[in-house]
Parts: sequence; C-alpha cells; structure tokens
Amino acid sequence: MAKKTGLGKGLDALLPVAEEKIQESGIKQIPTEKISPNPRQPRADIDSKELDELAVSISEHGILQPLIITAGDTPGSYILIAGERRLLAAKSIEMDTVPAIIREATDQELVELALIENVQREDLNPLEASEAYRQLSEDFGLSHEEIAARVGKSRTTITNSLRLLNLPDEVKKALVSEKISEGHARAILALPSSKAQVAALNSILKLNLNVRQTEDLVRKLGGEKPKSKPIANVDPEIKALEEQLRQRLGTKVALNQKRSGGTLTIHYYSTEELDTLLAILLGD
Repeated sequence: MAKKTGLGKGLDALLPVAEEKIQESGIKQIPTEKISPNPRQPRADIDSKELDELAVSISEHGILQPLIITAGDTPGSYILIAGERRLLAAKSIEMDTVPAIIREATDQELVELALIENVQREDLNPLEASEAYRQLSEDFGLSHEEIAARVGKSRTTITNSLRLLNLPDEVKKALVSEKISEGHARAILALPSSKAQVAALNSILKLNLNVRQTEDLVRKLGGEKPKSKPIANVDPEIKALEEQLRQRLGTKVALNQKRSGGTLTIHYYSTEELDTLLAILLGD
C-alpha cells in the first residue's frame, strides 16, 4: 500500500507516533495565557454544556492529550493548531499551564489542521465547513480536488459545500439553527433568485416539507411541470384472475404477466396468515 503524503493523513501528521518520538518532541507545559486561538479556526460556536463536562473531566484527570501549537509573532507567544476545546476548558478552571507539542505551521496549515480536526470530530455546521473550504480555495488557491484530498472528502462534497455560501442570509440562519438540513439548502439553491429561495424556505418551514418534497416544490417554483406517472393499462382478464385468487386465498394478490411468463405475488401479514395460505396451497 502506498504511503500517504501531506495533510491528508490528518492530525496524525503532526503528532508523534511512538513513545520515543514523544520524548524527542518534548511535550512542554505552556502558560495558558500565552496561547492564542487559531485565527483560522472555522468553528464559530462550541456547545457550552459539552465544554463544562470537559472542564470537569480535566479537573479530575488532567489533560490527557497534549495540545498542538505553533510559535506566535512575538517571542514566548503561541498560536493554537489543535485542541481548542481543551484550551477553553483549561482556561475556564484557571489552569496555569497546559501540556503542548510545538510544531511549525504556515497560515494554510492552520486552516487545514483546524478543519481536519473538526471534520474528524464532526464538530462543524455546514456553513462553518463551507467557510473553511472557501479560505483554502480563495486565500490559498487550492482546487476543489486538492481540498478534498486534504480533508478526506469527495470533490463533489467540497463543491456542493461551497455553493451554500451563495444562499441568502435567511436560509443560512435556518440551516445553522437546524430548521432545515443541508439537503433542503442544496435543493433551494436551484432557484434563480434570493427572493424565490426565501419564499421556498418559508414554505418548507410552514408545511414541514422533507427534502424530496422540497425538490418537488423547487421544480414547481422554477416553472417545471411535475412528471406524471404513466397510467398502466391493466388487462381485464388479469384483474379478474387477481380477484378470484384474492377471494380464494383471502389476501392481496398481484399478478404480473410478461411477454413470456410473469410473477405471482401473494401477500400475508402474520404468521397465522402464512400458515393458512400454506395449508390452502399445499392441500394440508
């Protein structure tokens, strides 16, 4: 198997892989006040309850996994690469120092690594992920394929995620607050104007539409006529045979005759009904 290269390996690319490497890297106790948040951190919100629970755990057991940091602009200052929740929890209980591994990182790597950490934990809402992908695309010139390779997603996922940034604010707010799903949002994007997209959102919320129903709504709003299902021409003789079998067996029967042969489907709804059907068919 070929060895992976680059940041596609995730946070393991920055972490020591063996005990002797940990000794070499030298996990250090760094003053919490000297560590600044990652300015490229895509996550905007952290669940306060989750943070409180982590703080309690750290109070009892300490920080079991070191933070990853890089040198800041001024001597003795640091910028966080990974471990935002651990840092915030430590600060909330007024820990003086935290264990950390110091690594070199460019601005691009600050985005990538923060994004990878959150993707692995599934911590980002759809728009936070979209904004991180936008930074990698616009600020650092990465193609959608390159972004996908770095975060372990498909190119289509990256492209669809970036399209969410084109939604009007009302739809974005509904997406972040989980009033609609990402599937709803992608369907709404098919409408040509912000006004039409907001109108679709209002209908979704009012009627509690699922994604499939939203897609139908979008087609109607876009002027596309819904596809009508072809009406099957049922042979009267086949229908009569089905009715005879239904009367004889006492259950729903479907007879599907093809050009050569066909299928006979007999429905039953309980073990007792199956026993009855077997008795009739087998002559017991």
